[in-house]
Amino acid sequence: MKRIAIVTDSAADLPPELVEQFDISVIPLHIHWGDETFFDGVTLKAANFYHQLAERAEFPKTSQPSVGEFCEFFQATADRLKTATILGIFLSSPLSGTLASAIQAQAMLPHLQIELVDSRFISMGVGFQVLTAARAQQQNIPLAAITTQMATVRSQMRLFIVLDTLEYLHRGGRIGGAAHLFGSLLNLRPLLGIENGKIVALGKVRGRRKSLQHLVELLEKELAGRQPAELAIMHAEIPADAAFLAAQIQERVNPRQLYTGILTPALGCHGGPGAIGIAFYPESE
Repeated sequence: MKRIAIVTDSAADLPPELVEQFDISVIPLHIHWGDETFFDGVTLKAANFYHQLAERAEFPKTSQPSVGEFCEFFQATADRLKTATILGIFLSSPLSGTLASAIQAQAMLPHLQIELVDSRFISMGVGFQVLTAARAQQQNIPLAAITTQMATVRSQMRLFIVLDTLEYLHRGGRIGGAAHLFGSLLNLRPLLGIENGKIVALGKVRGRRKSLQHLVELLEKELAGRQPAELAIMHAEIPADAAFLAAQIQERVNPRQLYTGILTPALGCHGGPGAIGIAFYPESE
């Protein structure tokens, strides 16, 4: 069976070692900051980004790769892997124009078989779908069956995030269903989720430690006694909070696989300093 190239965007937050292990191609989102434009995770790394975010007065903005960039990306991936079949899993379409650019590029490359999937998530909510596809590809599973596997994982995926402030989400135009919380937090931390590909408000919690504990309580409620197949903690360069959350999760739900990583700058632009979240899905029954 011919190889299927697995591709995604930088907002999938995939750990670099897994990108390398499964030979996943990643197209970077754009970050515009003042007069400068960066490529997410390429010309602007997370550690430098969060340091600058705390220091700079301007708010960064993001944009999707252009149609031309997608054409070059798809063709380069096909050439590198010597395949004409590409499976792309991208950032939620209600939150970004990334998939729309990919669809336009797909139409301009009729000699390639390009299958595009709307992940309906951000961060490792996308990443776990990409990993599902990459593992299946290594087992020579057909494309149609891979997309079915991804759909199953996607239907069970949950993602929750706690922010220090809604200001970055508001300025980036992604506040959506959390708009009614804006301006009313009074030192409370907003708790958000992803539903139908959009950001929704789940409530607000007073205090950093309590907000982390509330994430674990939400996790337990969603799992209802099941074990997470995989779980990721993604954070805005706040390792102490991530370590506390990881210890609580290991003790209380014991996921089969736990990943911890830093939110890519393109997501940090909207989450702001202090953001931390979890993405997970349960073991198959």
